[in-house]
Amino acid sequence: MIEKTVLGHLSRCLEVKCYMERPPSAVLPFVLVEKTGSSRNNYLDGATFAIQSYGRTMLEAAELNQLVKNAMNHLADSVEVSACHLNSDYNFTDTRTKEYRYQAVFDISYWD
Repeated sequence: MIEKTVLGHLSRCLEVKCYMERPPSAVLPFVLVEKTGSSRNNYLDGATFAIQSYGRTMLEAAELNQLVKNAMNHLADSVEVSACHLNSDYNFTDTRTKEYRYQAVFDISYWD
């Protein structure tokens, strides 16, 4: 399951907690991993992931986003992942809660 692969990889590579859904007692900084879509072409599966980096400050969120991008560069070292490409990343501060966060979107090709 690609969600388990991505979450496990980030949990091993980062020194912050990584979640698939935000727990009520999450302590900053942390990372949220969300699969936003999937595809299949010629027996190869594809998925799009949005990975949100939360921080106490804008700078901390931006630095964590950079660590996420660095970690995701090595996702294809995994046996079941053939490619991982950064689609885009950007400031994604939540204006409702005023929490600092960045979001990085990745396109992943893998075998299920």
